[in-house]
Amino acid sequence: MTDTSRRNFLRGAALAGAGAAVGGRAMAQTPDPAITELPPWQQYLGEGVDAAPYGMPSQYEAHVVRRNVPWLTADATSSVNFTPLHELDGIITPNGLCFERHHGGVAEVDPAEYRLMINGLVDTPLVFDLQDLMRFPRENRIHFLECAANSGMEWRGAQLNGCQFTHGMIHNVMYTGVPLRLLLEEAGVKTAGTWLLAEGADASAMTRSIPMEKALDDCLVAFKMNGEMLRPEQGYPVRLVVPGWEGNMWVKWLRRIEVGDQPWHHREETSKYTDLFPDGQARRFTWEMDAKSVITNPSPQAPITHGPGRMVLSGVAWSGRGTIPRVDVTLDGGNSWVQARMSGPSFDKSMHRFYHEFDWDGRPLLLQSRAHDSTGYVQPTKDMLREIRGENSIYHNNGIQTWAVNEQGVAENVEVSS
Repeated sequence: MTDTSRRNFLRGAALAGAGAAVGGRAMAQTPDPAITELPPWQQYLGEGVDAAPYGMPSQYEAHVVRRNVPWLTADATSSVNFTPLHELDGIITPNGLCFERHHGGVAEVDPAEYRLMINGLVDTPLVFDLQDLMRFPRENRIHFLECAANSGMEWRGAQLNGCQFTHGMIHNVMYTGVPLRLLLEEAGVKTAGTWLLAEGADASAMTRSIPMEKALDDCLVAFKMNGEMLRPEQGYPVRLVVPGWEGNMWVKWLRRIEVGDQPWHHREETSKYTDLFPDGQARRFTWEMDAKSVITNPSPQAPITHGPGRMVLSGVAWSGRGTIPRVDVTLDGGNSWVQARMSGPSFDKSMHRFYHEFDWDGRPLLLQSRAHDSTGYVQPTKDMLREIRGENSIYHNNGIQTWAVNEQGVAENVEVSS
């Protein structure tokens, strides 16, 4: 069939089938050029293999990127950007979209010169290179990493208009690495060794104290994420994975682990990463990330564009204490709740995807989600948190998020009394 006869055939088919439902949309009376005209990609040969030796997203997805908020910090070397949660589905975050948080910029570590030292209260101080680490038994685990300051701007009310900015300091990937306990067993931890200090190789010399119980439980010394080596901004070639605990403890560019008999009380666990209460006292060592959720679609960066009718609400939930067996959603600001549909794999200390399908009648919506974790904990409202914590906090805000959707389908970050 020639191009001309093919176009005539398609035009005829489109007109003959006018009014028939296709994909939930009635066919137009006039021909649709997207159907009747041959697009360029059907008329010319495309690029062959190896045109892009490392595969990249489609040019039409160029808007799906991490974004920062310039006024949040004074300098990009000690700053953060945000995962575009509203553009993603499922539970795995692509490596190139995982949010970044740096205290001294990205360290470019030569893997040939990489070393990891274990010292302190051990029988035998040891130094490992990258190949040494890869000779230990390794494990694959899917976990979320959330910055303790995720949603921190929202303590004093609705601030940032988009779930990328309110909740985007999180990602969820498969880590491959060596259980930390195997390295500690190799060095031999002395009886008095009840804490360890993890130190990074970046210019900020990031350090965090970690109790030995956690180190021996589920921590990984990881070198791969989603099957490939860590990205430089994610700690290449080696980082610490501390499942369920605040991201600041997941020390990147890991260079040293010192075993001791008490916490070190360094900067990132005293003046920073503590929870300030209304009376001026600060609560320290609040490592675990409580159950939390957010509706990603619709949301301020993902408005309803198709008008009234059938639609799919989607979001993610997670808990640092286990799994998420249930998420409730409300369309009316909490007056009535329905149980969302959980979909996809459910892993410990990992993101969980939820959906709720409904027919939108075009009236305004007040959207919220409420996570239940496997310990029985239920995600609180922001007002419930403020009753205890006040409004001076930055960290560990896991309050329920509200999006107001108007008749045009545009969504906005708001708060409702509870």
